[in-house]
Amino acid sequence: MSTAATTPVTTAKAAGTPARVWLLDFVLLAAIWGASFLFMRFGAKELGVFATSGLRVAIAALFLLPVLLLRGHGATLRQHWKLSFVVGILNSAIPFACFSFALLSITTGLSSILNATTPLFGAVIAWLWLKDRPTGSRAVGLLIGFAGVALLAWDKASFKPDASGNATGWAVLACLLATLCYGIAASFTKRYLSGLPSLVTATGSQLGASIVLVPLAWWFWPTQVISLNAWLTVIALGVLCTGVAYILYFRLIERAGPARALSVTFAIPVFALLYGGVLLGEAVTSWMLICGVVIIVGTSLSTGLVRFSRK
Repeated sequence: MSTAATTPVTTAKAAGTPARVWLLDFVLLAAIWGASFLFMRFGAKELGVFATSGLRVAIAALFLLPVLLLRGHGATLRQHWKLSFVVGILNSAIPFACFSFALLSITTGLSSILNATTPLFGAVIAWLWLKDRPTGSRAVGLLIGFAGVALLAWDKASFKPDASGNATGWAVLACLLATLCYGIAASFTKRYLSGLPSLVTATGSQLGASIVLVPLAWWFWPTQVISLNAWLTVIALGVLCTGVAYILYFRLIERAGPARALSVTFAIPVFALLYGGVLLGEAVTSWMLICGVVIIVGTSLSTGLVRFSRK
C-alpha cells in the first residue's frame, strides 16, 4: 500500500463534497489495501519476496497502462518517465519487497500498524527536505507517533532467529524502511512532479518498479511448480490492490480532498487485523492495539489532520 505517488491538489469542489459521495470509495480502498498484506503473505510464502513483488508491479503496470493510454496521457508519460520511474523505485519497488520480506515472519496486523506510520515519516521528510517545519500540535504529534513506534518495536522486535529461522526485528525494520521510502517518495513527488496527472505518476511508477523488480523476480524464481492459488494471489495484488486501488484513491482525492484521502492509512489496520484474525488465526494483543492507537494519534497530529483548538 502507498499513498505517496499522488498529486496533492485540493479544490473547493472536493472540500465541499458530501461525505455520502466519497465514503464508499474510502471504505472500499481501506478494505482493499488491508487485504494487500494478506495477499503479500500468501504470495511470499510460496513465491518468495522478489517474485511476489515483481509480479505485483508488472501486473499493475499492464493494468494501468491501457487506462492511461485511453485517457490520452501517453505523451505526458513519455515526457516525465525518468522522474516517475524514480518514484516507482521509492514508492513501489523497495516498499513492496520490504513488506513481502517482513510478512514471512510477522503478522499482517502488525505490518499494517507499522504501515500507518507512512504519514509520520512523510512529515519528517517534508520538514528536512521541503522545509515544511512542523509547529505546535504537529511537532507534538511527531514525538507521540515515534514513541508509539518505539514501544511497538521494543515489544515485537527480536533479532534472534525463531524456529523457522526468521527474526522479527529485521521484519520490523523492513516495514519501517518501506514507510520511510513512502515518505521520501511523497516529498519527491511534491518537489518534482507537482501538477502531473496522478494516473501518469502511478503508471510510470509501476513501470519503473517493474524494471527493478522483474529481473530480480526472474533470478530468484522458485524452483517448484507454482500453485493456482499463488497465481491468483499475485493477480489480486497487481490488479485489485495496486491498479484498482490507485484508481479509487485518485477518485477519493478528487471527491474528498488529499487530507481525507490520506486518512485512509489509519483505517487499513482495521481490515488487516480482521482478515488476519479470521482467515489466518493471528493473535491481536492489547499491546499492539494500544501502540497502534498511539501511532495513529501521533500521525493525525503530525499531519495536521487533527489540531489542538485554542479558545
